[in-house]
This record gives sequence, structure tokens and C-alpha cells, in this order.
Amino acid sequence: MADAHAAPHHDYHLVNPSPWPLVSSIAVTVMMVGAVVWMKGLVGADAGPVAGTLLAKGDMALFFAGLAGVLVSMFGWWADVIKESKAGDHTPVVSIGLRYGMMLFIASEVMFFVAFFWMFFEMSIFNEARAHVPEIGAWADTAAAWSTWPPRGIETLDAWQLPLLNTVILLLSGTTVTWAHHAIAQGDRNATRIGLAITVALGILFTGVQAYEYHHILHEHLFFNEAAANSTLYGSIFFMATGFHGFHVLVGTIFLIVCLLRLMAGGFTPQKHFGFEAAAWYWHFVDVVWLFLFAFVYVVFG
Repeated sequence: MADAHAAPHHDYHLVNPSPWPLVSSIAVTVMMVGAVVWMKGLVGADAGPVAGTLLAKGDMALFFAGLAGVLVSMFGWWADVIKESKAGDHTPVVSIGLRYGMMLFIASEVMFFVAFFWMFFEMSIFNEARAHVPEIGAWADTAAAWSTWPPRGIETLDAWQLPLLNTVILLLSGTTVTWAHHAIAQGDRNATRIGLAITVALGILFTGVQAYEYHHILHEHLFFNEAAANSTLYGSIFFMATGFHGFHVLVGTIFLIVCLLRLMAGGFTPQKHFGFEAAAWYWHFVDVVWLFLFAFVYVVFG
């Protein structure tokens, strides 16, 4: 009988049982339910001492508990993958599989944004068709508001101010992360450290500019006001598309910070640096999505 613990005679890595898929799924569920509780609430404040404390509108405890679980899962799962790499489990065949997995993940993210673009294009290109909708109930007012573009009551943003600034910031960050990527491939760890640090700083700056832009939109009531009472879908689409992109920038920034910390701790070699390579791919994806957002949401249909 063959020894069950003998070294495998293949190039594939059969992972050990891991708690992280289950833990992260539970944590994400708790976090999203917590986000709903924070913004809308699931029960009234007088529902009881426990439910009223955890599930009433404005309560943030559940959201941050889920977020903490997500962060712990990320740290634990990524740490296990790093240990597997150091143990020699990431053979050339496994490395190809990791690259294919990252490619498919980015492709799924592309389709995620395609849905938002499709919704925005449909509402902007075929807006005149709303004028021919039969007057059924309150839909007549909504159809009239959407018969022009931009919809009635909406004040659009100037694409050549903050949106252009953020475009320059992201394009510049794309060059610095590419510089860092080429530097690690050449074994220049100092240049990699500088390029990564600049990219992280630019990512944080982008998030800050977008937060200021959102504050301006909400404070000046550009999208949500009495005149635009039947046109609020515009604001919803805008915040969904640009907001989810901003979330991806935040995730990408965390991704790059982890890579920078690993680099400073002595990780990555010219031969083995897929973690950083995947982060660079993800960052380039974020750049390209923003170019489409800037071109269509802000300029062409803005």
C-alpha cells in the first residue's frame, strides 16, 4: 500500500481544509445586513432592548462587526496563501491557475460595471421615448421629467474640474504602479518601494477628491431637490456607478498597501511576486473603468 503522506507526483496543489470561505461569507452577510440597518433600519427604535439597539435605523454596530470579520478573513486567507507559496506549493502549473483566476475575477468585475453603463445609456439615449408613455397614474410626471436630457431639475457637474483632476490622478497612478512592477521584475526593491508608495498616496488622494465631490453634490442639492422630484433615478445611477468604482479604488489601495508592507518585510522576488502582479492588474482595471466613467457619465452624457 502506498504511503498516504508521500510527496505528490503531480504539479497541482490540493489545499487543506480552510475556515476562511465560510467565515468570510458570514462576515460579508452580517456587514451588508448591518449596512441596511445603518441606512434604513429593520425595526423601530421601540422594538425591544436588543432588537431596538442592534436593528434600528442609524445603528452601526452590526456593520462594523461584519467589517471586522471581513478584515480578519482577508488577513487570515491571504496569510495562508503566502505560507503555501513559501512552502513551495505554488508550482508553475498552480501559478498559471492563479493568474487565470485573477483574470476571470477581473472579467466578472467588468460585467458588473457593464450593467451600470447599460442602465445609464438606456436612460440617456432613449430619454425622448418617455414622452410617448401612456399617462398611467404618477408615471406621467416621471415620463415628462425624463423626456429631456439631463432630466428635469438635475444640475450636472463640470467634467473639466474635479472629474478631470481625478482622471489625471488615476492615470498618473497607473504609470507609478507600472514603474513599480517593472522595478520588482528587475530586482530593484528601492524603486519598487517608491513607486508603490506614490501609487498608494495617489489612490488615497483620489478617494479624498471623490468624497469632496459627493459632499458638493449633496450639499448643493444638484441631483435630489424639489425640481428633480421625478428625476432621482439619475442621482441613483450616478452614485451607484461612481460609488462602486470608488469602492474598487479603496479595495485596490488596500491591496497595494498590503503589497507595500510585504515588500518592506522582505517579501517578493523578481521570480515570485504574483501578489503584487495581481494588485497591479486590478489597479489598471480600476483605471480603465474610470476612463469610461469620465468619458460617458461626465463628458458625453453629462
